[in-house]
Amino acid sequence: MQLRKILPLAALTVTLPTLGLAQDAEPAVDVLEAVAALNTEMVFIMNSLLFLIGGFLVFFMAAGFCMLETGLVRSKNATMQATKNVALFSLAGIAYFIVGFNLMYPLGDWVIEGILGGISPTVLEPVGVALEDVDDIEYASVGSDFIFQLMFCAAVASIVSGAVAERIKLFPFLIFVVILTGLIYPIQASWSWGEGFLDEMGFSDFAGSAIVHAAGGFAALAGVLMLGARYGKYGKDGKVTVMPGSNLPLATLGMFILWLGWFGFNGGSQLAMGTISDVADVSRIFANTNTAASGGAVAALILSTILYKKPDLTMVLNGALAGLVSITAEPLTPSLGAATLIGAVGGVIVVLTIPLLDKFKIDDVVGAIPVHGFAGLWGTMAVPLTNSDASFGTQFIGMIVICGFMFVASLVVWAILKATIGIRVSDEDQVTGLDKTEMGMEAYPEFSNS
Repeated sequence: MQLRKILPLAALTVTLPTLGLAQDAEPAVDVLEAVAALNTEMVFIMNSLLFLIGGFLVFFMAAGFCMLETGLVRSKNATMQATKNVALFSLAGIAYFIVGFNLMYPLGDWVIEGILGGISPTVLEPVGVALEDVDDIEYASVGSDFIFQLMFCAAVASIVSGAVAERIKLFPFLIFVVILTGLIYPIQASWSWGEGFLDEMGFSDFAGSAIVHAAGGFAALAGVLMLGARYGKYGKDGKVTVMPGSNLPLATLGMFILWLGWFGFNGGSQLAMGTISDVADVSRIFANTNTAASGGAVAALILSTILYKKPDLTMVLNGALAGLVSITAEPLTPSLGAATLIGAVGGVIVVLTIPLLDKFKIDDVVGAIPVHGFAGLWGTMAVPLTNSDASFGTQFIGMIVICGFMFVASLVVWAILKATIGIRVSDEDQVTGLDKTEMGMEAYPEFSNS
């Protein structure tokens, strides 16, 4: 009798008598092989399932970014912001499939295997693939790995989108997105997650405080510096003009969607769910992720109340996100108390650095640079506090390499776009609103723009 590969483990004992074996007899070799094959398949299935569940949770973060950004821009720019988020995610999916995924994962030898060998589009397993046809069967399916990693790549572009809002042209921005997601981010990420030189040094970034979030934050910083501030944001006397968002409940919804998606972002980065240990670790990561967000939100609530005499909702929203960013570099090893404190420091960083950017006339519409860039730096450097395998020196080097590369590479691309096709809309178009001038439609046509 040949055991079916999909037979439940509990059913194996029932099959032994049918093979002519006594209950206490040694099982036949083919039974042992069948059990081994079944275990191998189950690990493959559970790992792939973790990637797929994590992937669609992180995909929902695209909705969170869209709602957060659309709520934090003025009503006359809401359609433009929504369009950018749909388009950037779609273009990231294509660019990462054609170039980015295989450029990011040639296991460290991307210069030789990627560029010199020719970069080919991502190829999935054939339909109906069987155990004997799959390489690295103990890991996960290519499709599940691709879809999970794609979501991280698209998140980097979403971070940039909010920072450069309300004064950037649509198509130059989308050109930048293609280059960012197809080339810049995958090259940088290969140095760590593709077993490149940062990984060999011992740099540790569990789910991407630096590789994803700080990387996106510094790509955004390059764009903001190249674009300049929104028209009327800063007066000649140094006065900062407040430009409040159009829909704070919508922005709050976006924050909660991002919070939800972060369970997949961090939990899926365990990269395995085939053992008791792995599943326990995933649950631990979920708990730490949640409490770090709570710590960031509470810290921002308290500090903004102290500084401004009243709580600031936008600071609380960004405080929660900063807590999430902060724990992303190491969500596994901290205790719940340590995770809360790590997240709380992220919340404090946001409250202090958002007004600091205004002092330097760096106009970040949604606070993406403090939330993802600065809190990402903190999270990266906090790893050795709870993970004894990491060192502050290695973390610092990795942080400088990643952020420096992302900033310089992005600055070059932004500069080329600015010199060739232009990236900034006119002051007149900013006054009218990008919904009318760039899109030809309004998000809230029944209300007057402000």
